[in-house]
Amino acid sequence: MQSTFYRASHWLALICRLVAGVALIGLLGVTMADVSTRYLSRLTEGAIALRVSGSVELVSYLMLFALLAAMAANVEKSQVVVEAFSHRLPQAIKNRVQGVFLLGFMALGLILFVGLLDSAAAATRHGEVTQDLRLPMGPIYQLAAVLSLLLGLRSAIHALLGMIYAAGEEAAHGE
Repeated sequence: MQSTFYRASHWLALICRLVAGVALIGLLGVTMADVSTRYLSRLTEGAIALRVSGSVELVSYLMLFALLAAMAANVEKSQVVVEAFSHRLPQAIKNRVQGVFLLGFMALGLILFVGLLDSAAAATRHGEVTQDLRLPMGPIYQLAAVLSLLLGLRSAIHALLGMIYAAGEEAAHGE
């Protein structure tokens, strides 16, 4: 059962890393294109006036997807260990405490999931669109909801691994 949890977590993490990577590359591409076209316009004193429409909007949504996916991909490695409270505890107890702590991330992911699904339904019902590009908001909220659900699922998996099997990741210690 423990290996099944690890395999499921591994595949979910790979999906999240892929989404985060694509979002970051898209974010970088939009930013570079926007900066380059603005600089070209300034160099030519406005003769070439190309602009990336809605670049701020695109960057903000791509950043949202990148952050949610990265949080979900690295939830088990992102705990800050306060050595003053736990340095004398055995590693098994530290792992169980981390498992309990990950229940909070599970709750956060599930609360975000439910709230974003509700927002997606409302945006779809009312035909809500983004301000600059006029993109429908429903699918944006739905993708953010799925990424929040992945955060909740991976947190639940690692919470169970920590609480039941006392299995956990080593603390990063600034690495």
